[in-house]
Amino acid sequence: MKIMRKIIKIDEELCNGCGLCVPDCAEGSLQIIDGKARLVADKLCDGLGACLGSCPTGALQIIEREAEDFDEEAVEEFLANKTKQETIQATPRVSGCPSAKIQTFTPQTPCQMANKPSLAVTGGTSALSHWPVQIRLVSPTAPFLQNADLLVAADCSAVSAPNFQTDFLAGKVVMMGCPKFDDAQSYVQRFSEIIATCNLNSLTILIMEVPCCSSMVGIIKQAMEQAGKTVPVEQITLSTRGEVLSRSKW
Repeated sequence: MKIMRKIIKIDEELCNGCGLCVPDCAEGSLQIIDGKARLVADKLCDGLGACLGSCPTGALQIIEREAEDFDEEAVEEFLANKTKQETIQATPRVSGCPSAKIQTFTPQTPCQMANKPSLAVTGGTSALSHWPVQIRLVSPTAPFLQNADLLVAADCSAVSAPNFQTDFLAGKVVMMGCPKFDDAQSYVQRFSEIIATCNLNSLTILIMEVPCCSSMVGIIKQAMEQAGKTVPVEQITLSTRGEVLSRSKW
């Protein structure tokens, strides 16, 4: 039944698809679809506006209009199905997908990497210490995560930074992904499990200057809160040309 009530409104022209609002919606009613934040269903939005403060462009506002009444039972069912689906998607199928098979290599040290000519020129040994590298495929139980210095890198950083391997990857375990095109909440859950169980030495976040990339920082912070544990973090932001724009530690 439709009633007059408060509900979220999304200005598609202002929305840049960064996804920062998604983790702040406890009901899961906001999702990034076709590069924009969308309201999944009127009955899943409580109209309280917890997501408003996370939007960097002001694309979200609470309005009053005719809409389906908020349905708590529908929210519980929706979240249960969503969690089940995310678990299925996040579980690596080692037997069916060779890309998800865990492998550990013998990486070069940062010193060894620094004393070698560019890999692009020589075709030398990669600094990559393991496989897989995609956030969605790396299991929290992967042995290479234990006591690791973890690099969480935006996909685009590897092709933007001219010396990605020597400057950022050497000596670290890497997990790569895109918070704009992947499910942010599944990222939160994955990193929460890793932070809680893997005794990380440090965590480096390598992101691009584009707005959608900044949500990776919020994902890591939310994961730490959920894990109830903190790890020393360095945040590095690159320009679209691969220059380091900023470094900060928290």
